[in-house]
Amino acid sequence: MEKEFVRCQIEEGIAVVTIDNQPALNALNQPTLAQLDQIFEALAGDLEVKSVIITGGGEKSFVAGADISEFNQVKGDSTAAFMARGQRIFDKIEAFDRPVIAAINGFALGGGNELAMCCDIRIAAENAIFGQPEVSLGIIPGYGGTQRLPRLIGAGKAKEIIFADERINAQEALRIGLVQKVVPKGQAVEEAKKLLKKINNKGPVAIKMAKKAINEGLAMSLRGGLDLEAQCQSVCFATEDKDEGARAFIEKRPANFKGK
Repeated sequence: MEKEFVRCQIEEGIAVVTIDNQPALNALNQPTLAQLDQIFEALAGDLEVKSVIITGGGEKSFVAGADISEFNQVKGDSTAAFMARGQRIFDKIEAFDRPVIAAINGFALGGGNELAMCCDIRIAAENAIFGQPEVSLGIIPGYGGTQRLPRLIGAGKAKEIIFADERINAQEALRIGLVQKVVPKGQAVEEAKKLLKKINNKGPVAIKMAKKAINEGLAMSLRGGLDLEAQCQSVCFATEDKDEGARAFIEKRPANFKGK
């Protein structure tokens, strides 16, 4: 029986996905990636799940990177397929149609930082450490680090972190915009739950359309993004939730959204 490296617990519409291989600081080996992929495939079909938290087991590490012991298996033509598999899984998480928050406890290095960057929002415990150490191994970030990091914090700062294998703490990550909030050690998951309970009370279709407009619009020209925004707004205006939201506002009461 394959060892369980990723577990998922669902409560009040929030799925908490925990990468738990603490002896290896929750490193992303191939079985872990496969289990992460399977869990998100299942969550995509579970309409009771309104949002997701990704975190690491224990307080030392979110994900400390890839499993370097697997690198010797990757040679020549197999490299592209190896990278493409991880990129596909991370792309799936980024494109998940409901909010995903990374609750970052401890090390978020290499693939760990890349995983966090796939999430919509990043909340870091005060002991979190971020970095892309791949060049110290003679390689480069391969699960999106060279692309998502500069988009989040700017090309110059991203190059400094990647080229020099610079490690940054939670407060510096907050200052440069890599994370959105820093909380005391051990409180990242609870802070993420608090934020998601607030988000989960909003219009589900509106949240999905807002995520789509932001994520896809970033890859477009401003004009293309504005056109996409209008298309997503058209979807929202065709819902019962739009009518309920307007009525609730006029009647000065909380809206009872149905997600349709």
